Amino acid sequence: MQIDPKNKGIILLKKGQKGVIHAVFSRFGLILLLLAVQFFILFSIFQWFEEFLPHVFGGTVLFTVIMVICLLNSQIDPTAKITWLIVIMLLPVFGVFLFIYIQSDIGHRALKKRVDQIIGDTKERILQSDEVMERFSREDPGAASLARYMARSGCHPVYDKTDVTYFPLGEDKFEEMLRQLEAAEHFIFLEYFIVDEGLMWGRILEILAKKAAQGVDVRVMYDGTCEFSLLPHDYPKRLKALGIRCKVFAPVTPFASTHYNYRDHRKILVIDGHTAFNGGVNLADEYINQKERFGHWKDTAVMLKGEAVRSFTLMFLQMWGIDEKEDETERFLSYPSRPAVQAEGYVIPYGDCPLDDDKLGERVYMDILNRSLVYVHIMSPYLILDGELETALRFAAERGVEVILLLPGVPDKKIPYALAKTHYAPLLKSGVKIYEYTPGFVHAKVFVSDSREAVVGTINLDYRSLYHHFECATYLYGTDHISDIEDDIQAALAKSRRVTMETVRNEDLGVKLLGYLMKVVAPLM
Repeated sequence: MQIDPKNKGIILLKKGQKGVIHAVFSRFGLILLLLAVQFFILFSIFQWFEEFLPHVFGGTVLFTVIMVICLLNSQIDPTAKITWLIVIMLLPVFGVFLFIYIQSDIGHRALKKRVDQIIGDTKERILQSDEVMERFSREDPGAASLARYMARSGCHPVYDKTDVTYFPLGEDKFEEMLRQLEAAEHFIFLEYFIVDEGLMWGRILEILAKKAAQGVDVRVMYDGTCEFSLLPHDYPKRLKALGIRCKVFAPVTPFASTHYNYRDHRKILVIDGHTAFNGGVNLADEYINQKERFGHWKDTAVMLKGEAVRSFTLMFLQMWGIDEKEDETERFLSYPSRPAVQAEGYVIPYGDCPLDDDKLGERVYMDILNRSLVYVHIMSPYLILDGELETALRFAAERGVEVILLLPGVPDKKIPYALAKTHYAPLLKSGVKIYEYTPGFVHAKVFVSDSREAVVGTINLDYRSLYHHFECATYLYGTDHISDIEDDIQAALAKSRRVTMETVRNEDLGVKLLGYLMKVVAPLM
């Protein structure tokens, strides 16, 4: 353990070795080498088969035709079918075996079975209030039907008596997080996609260590991608020395598996069962503009106080319990949620699991678009759409709804940026208005519609979020701060440049070509 000399009291647990040399000669470098060896052996096997099949050309053609028929009759997304058809056409043997390998989901079947079991065992832990649902149905039958659909894929009740606070920037959330963490008495649960040492995590860790020493049950869970460059593999042990229980979701291992395709992209903080945070803000300094990476970092979050916090408590415990034998949900849900009696509107926290058949995150977005009457304003860092979601955006605009997309002006990744550009022309032709945030990077994931409903969470408008990640979000209807969300978007739009057909035509040729080429494999990214 170290103390940062620049910021007294900030705890650092990692000696700050980063870079290519450290990665190559570390445990992570060894794992990458072993994975590369496995892929080389796998590819060599495919090549060995390919040497024999050309001698029986008819067999090769028949084999490919059968796989194409199976592919066309599969349940995967239509856009992904096109991608796989191209892969199989270009690589008749290797492409078929790659498709079979990925669709077999070797490496995550046990995870799927365990997640199904946990959700099945715990979905009755929180029961929907009939009185709340009946009142919601009277006020808005359309939104209530969405709520009933959301309840199908897990335990996502509709709540009232929940106070909502909206944070237009990561630094605003950070300041309130520190205050709420200091007040914790019983337990603190953190589940984040990214954790990186610096001012933000150091200040938080200082409080977590103090609270753990006071007897507060402190648990931290982060995604295994942090082991690529941010945290060492033994970081959970270092936190354990401070009294903090820590887990890594899908840590990096030397074995190739489709399990790596499913990441924990959620951002959840729960304190004592009565306060929760959700949104796009991870625990790293760029999210609070302490470190500049892509200009000004625009992110958002919400804080809930009251009944709806129970759902985030359950969501965390479901993920934490994947490798646990004891079911702790009943014990932690027994802590009082402190209902906010004066709070207006309804709140539905929900999680999206990539292992079931419900594309919950995408369908919530599409339902809002389809029910909108006046406007739908959206912030998203990425725009890699399947056919259904692109059609929903265009149809809403074509029937007179003001659809605005606010995207980054400074990209964090070249390929997603180029892919987003490929959607601009058809969206603009349908009347969708597109803006790019001039000061920097938009990382917020926000929908707001008709001054009555909104979503703030972790779900991007791309294939990874909508198909491959564990995600979560907060659906809001008629709450006090929906106007704050719309005001925030308007303030960001005032700093943004409008995209037109003229700017699309004048786009850099290299960006256009990259987007066109990568669109072929977009569903696999």
